[in-house]
Amino acid sequence: MVVFEDHFIEFRKTIDKEALKKLYQVLTLIMRVEIVPSKFMKAIVGRKGLFEIRVEYESNTYRIFCCFDEENLVILLNGYKKKTQKTLAGQLDKAEALMKKYFELKQAKND
Repeated sequence: MVVFEDHFIEFRKTIDKEALKKLYQVLTLIMRVEIVPSKFMKAIVGRKGLFEIRVEYESNTYRIFCCFDEENLVILLNGYKKKTQKTLAGQLDKAEALMKKYFELKQAKND
């Protein structure tokens, strides 16, 4: 797993210890199984290559945006605590911009 920039690290600091434990259980599951249940990870419709990791703990729901780079899971964006049924467009736009930046920096490094 690759963490891009410090967005995820900052998000991690905002959630309590037990929710963080659940988050790491979900990340471990994602890295170990070949087919991840949609309960834990889902492609974002209309945002090619962008996925959301889904974590539920007690009455809280958390989302962390990510993508794949070859075999690696890339955490792109700090997660957010989901408060409504809809994913916030601003969060999606930011995740998409970070994904683009990640691959541009990778390409520049390889050139």
